[in-house]
Amino acid sequence: MAQLTDDCFAFSGPLLPIAEMERLIGERVQPVAESEAVTLAGARGRVLATDVIAPLDLPPFDNSAVDGYAVRHRDLGTTSEIRLAITGRLTAGSAAASPLGAGEATRIFTGAPMPASADTVFMQEDVRVEGDTVIVPAGLKPGANRRLAGEDVRKGSTMLPAGRRLAAQDVALAAAVGLTSLDVRRRIRVALFSTGDEIVEPGAPRPAAALYDANRYLLSGMLDRLGAKVTDLGILKDDPAALERAIANAARDHDLVLTSGGVSTGEADHVRGAVEKVGRLVFWRVAIKPGRPVAMGVIPGSSPGTGAAFVGLPGNPVAVFVTFARVVRPLLLRLAGARPEPLTALPVRLAFPYKKKTGRREYVRVALRPGADGVIEAIKHPQEGAGVITSLTETDGLVELGEDTTTIEPGSTAGFLSYATLMG
Repeated sequence: MAQLTDDCFAFSGPLLPIAEMERLIGERVQPVAESEAVTLAGARGRVLATDVIAPLDLPPFDNSAVDGYAVRHRDLGTTSEIRLAITGRLTAGSAAASPLGAGEATRIFTGAPMPASADTVFMQEDVRVEGDTVIVPAGLKPGANRRLAGEDVRKGSTMLPAGRRLAAQDVALAAAVGLTSLDVRRRIRVALFSTGDEIVEPGAPRPAAALYDANRYLLSGMLDRLGAKVTDLGILKDDPAALERAIANAARDHDLVLTSGGVSTGEADHVRGAVEKVGRLVFWRVAIKPGRPVAMGVIPGSSPGTGAAFVGLPGNPVAVFVTFARVVRPLLLRLAGARPEPLTALPVRLAFPYKKKTGRREYVRVALRPGADGVIEAIKHPQEGAGVITSLTETDGLVELGEDTTTIEPGSTAGFLSYATLMG
C-alpha cells in the first residue's frame, strides 16, 4: 500500500491550479517502498529503485571509430605526407600481439582495440595503399578517430540514477556493461472502473439510451504505458451503497483507485459522495479545460498510515484523456518513485483564432500541417465537444494555453504537447 495521509493533497481554494496540484503531489505523496530485481528483458518502463553503478569502463578499451589505419601520431609529418609500413591487421574482437613500432601502421576496423602505442586512426578513404605500405597525409589531429576507454561511462560512476523510468536506451546501457538484472520499484497497483447507468460493455446489448464504455479502454491503455498493474473492475451502476463498497474494497490492496464519471454536481453523480463516506475527498475541481470536475482524495488502507489515492475523472472521453495526462500521470509517476518528468510544450505556430477565460489552463486539440511557407502550424479540430472521440483520433496533440491567456490570433505561437508525450 502507498503511504498516504488524509491531508496529503490538502488545498483550500475553489479551483486547484495545475502547478499547485503538481507541487502538492511532489511534496506530499510518497513512493511505494517495495522493490524487486527484474531481468533486462522486463526492465523497460520500470522505475529504478537504486542508483546503477558502472562495474567497468565503457568502452572497456581504446578502440577504432572507423575502418582505416592505426598509427603513432609522433611518426607523422607536419607539412607533407609520409609512408608507413603496414605490419598488422586488426578486426573487432581481436587484439594486437605487440605494440606498434616507429614508422609502422596497422590495418584496423571499427571497434577493434587500438594496438599499444598507437593513438590515431586514418580513415581508409583518406590514404593510399602501395604494396605493404600506406601513404598518409599531414595535418590529422592527435587522437583522431579513436574512442578512449571510459569515454562513455567511467567505472564506479553513477550511470543510471534512482528514479529513472527506464527507456530502451537505458536498458541497452545496462547491457553494455554486462548487467543482467536491475533493482526496480514494484509496479503501482491501480483499480479501474467506470460508472453510470447509461454505460454498457462493448459487445453487450445496448439499450437505446445507453453508450458503450470507451473510458476504461482509454485509461487502461494509458496506465499500461506508464507501467501500472491494472485491475479492471468493470462498470458500476449509479448506486451509492455499491459505489461505497467498491471503492473501499479496492483501496485495501491497490495504490490508486481510478474512476470515470459521477464526479460532477448532478443528482445522479454519486462517486463524490461515496468517496466522502469511505475516505476523504480533498478537492474536486481543477482549473483545467476540458475536465474541471476532477476529484482527488485518500481512501484508508488495510493498516494504519496506509491508504490508496483516489482520482475520479469526468465522464467525457476527451476530458478523461486530458485530465489523465495532467492529473493522474504526475501522481502515478510519483507513487512509482520516478523522478519528475515535466511535460515540455514545444512552440508551434497557430492557424486559428481562439478565446478563453482567465484563471484556467486550456487544452485545444490540433493537427499539425505545413503552412503555405512550409512552416509547421497547428490546425484546430472543428469539433470542440469533450465527448468527441474523433477529435483525439484525427489530431496530433494539444495546444496548451496558460491561465493568463485570453485571446490568441492566427500566426501567434503557443506550446504544443504531442499525444506521444502525453501518454509516455
